[in-house]
Amino acid sequence: MDFTSFGLVGLFLASFLAATILPFSSEIILVFFLTQGINPWLCFTLALTGNVLGGATNFWIGKMGNPVWLKKIGVSEKTINKRQHWVEKQGAFLAFFSWVPIIGDPLLVVLGFFKSNIYKTHFWMILGKALRYVIIVFGYLNWFK
Repeated sequence: MDFTSFGLVGLFLASFLAATILPFSSEIILVFFLTQGINPWLCFTLALTGNVLGGATNFWIGKMGNPVWLKKIGVSEKTINKRQHWVEKQGAFLAFFSWVPIIGDPLLVVLGFFKSNIYKTHFWMILGKALRYVIIVFGYLNWFK
């Protein structure tokens, strides 16, 4: 699909879909729009908003899960409780790495599944995704423009 033909809506959509299980990179679309002379902070805002909403979708998909399902496939209650306790205590920080290819999307699903604190999880997710896009925008502006 050619997201660039949709203009800035395409950047938003690409960023949203890239934060789901679809295997492609919103960074490439972001850089394309930067090369077209579009306002970098508008591009940053649209890419970040789409990517965060996609990540939040993953979290909410996980939140619909039920740890009882793990028991049905043979995971012990002790293991489930141990993982649940760990996620409740420290897991939200892992959302910072939700931008990392391959592991980031499932990570948010797992955090939702084990009912990680929604505010902390979203804080760390937004921070990680924003930092990645800031580096891309500054990198483009400083090295390629």
